[in-house]
Amino acid sequence: MSPLAPQPPRRVAVIGGARVPFARSDGPYATASNQEMLTAALDALVERHGLQGPGAVGEFVAGAVLKHSRDFNLARETVLGSALDPRTPAYDIQQACGTGLQAVIAAANKIALGQTESAIAGGADTASDAPLGVNDRLRRILLAARRAKTTGGRLKALAKVRPGHLVPDIPRNAEPRTGLSMGEHAAVTARAWGISREEQDALAAVSHQRLAAAYERGLFQDLVVPFRGLARDQNLRPGSTVEKLAALKPVFGLDAPGPTMTAGNSTPLTDGAATVLLASEEWAEARGIEPLAYLTAYETAAVDFVGGDVAGGEDGLLMAPAYAVPRMLERAGLGIGDFDLVEIHEAFASQVLATLAAWEKRGLAPVDRARLNVAGSSLATGHPFAATGARIVVTLAALLAEREGPGRGLISICAAGGQGVTAILERT
Repeated sequence: MSPLAPQPPRRVAVIGGARVPFARSDGPYATASNQEMLTAALDALVERHGLQGPGAVGEFVAGAVLKHSRDFNLARETVLGSALDPRTPAYDIQQACGTGLQAVIAAANKIALGQTESAIAGGADTASDAPLGVNDRLRRILLAARRAKTTGGRLKALAKVRPGHLVPDIPRNAEPRTGLSMGEHAAVTARAWGISREEQDALAAVSHQRLAAAYERGLFQDLVVPFRGLARDQNLRPGSTVEKLAALKPVFGLDAPGPTMTAGNSTPLTDGAATVLLASEEWAEARGIEPLAYLTAYETAAVDFVGGDVAGGEDGLLMAPAYAVPRMLERAGLGIGDFDLVEIHEAFASQVLATLAAWEKRGLAPVDRARLNVAGSSLATGHPFAATGARIVVTLAALLAEREGPGRGLISICAAGGQGVTAILERT
């Protein structure tokens, strides 16, 4: 065989992961930066798997959605401040809420192609330490002053500054194309699919109950590292019930009759970071490591949430996984019944339920609720945007390993901008 002939892609193993407990915004991590949280998660992974040596890891890929200018080259700066070999290459990636999973995919592709033997992927986000921008009118004045050729010209430009120009631009959870928040978009989709308040509250309560049970049985013992006084996800409410959630007032969709979305069946603003160690089978075998699972397929999609069928529910902001998953399963020759576990990112309970309904409309079998988010998901853990994908990958891999036999798991993540990132994990 010619040395230039293409080689078949290699299997990519999920070896392990580490994350800090997720915290509600403006809480324990209020002064923690993206880099500090990501470094804590990375250091825990390095220590747990003995990755301190030269060349132990091929590269590090990670990202954040809410970034300060100081987060320039976040992944590389995180490596330089960590226990990982400083000669480890690193780069940033960002795809809104799909960032963590997209980072995993980017790292996996290089391993599959034989370009590296191991890599770490992840993400971090802090809603507490969101960047504040200079008021755009002030910015224009300052740029004009900089361009002025004389002191008089600069003073003339600066004399145009008014008190109102000093008000900073505060980040908004809104889509630039529509001006609507993610929750407002989700409320439109919930109405279109006829998602009831009772269904949403039931799904949210189960998420908390299952996450609490997973902690109690030790699922996260090797995956979650204490940070700033937290040992468990701060948003977790083990005693959550449908009755308690039913007492909460709606916060989204208030512009139409019968709003159903509350703070209890929606994810809170969250701070946190997560990492995943990926490798080739050969890398794992050489170290006597049994992988948790293998990443075998992935698919992305996007919808036209501006001009598409939004009112009908087909092109809602968070509905891209309704298209990505059927495409991925067709390509893999699989059906929903072939999956032992299904992980759907719980941006909102209504979005999960709408996604399930859309899959059925597109010909997929109903998802057995006993297999859905069996260790809870974002409604209970919280959702630091770029960290969620890495959290879900490691959680699903650990769940598959916990079963001690062959198994297959599906991942579905919706993202801002009308996008979706999905993947399949398998354990043989």
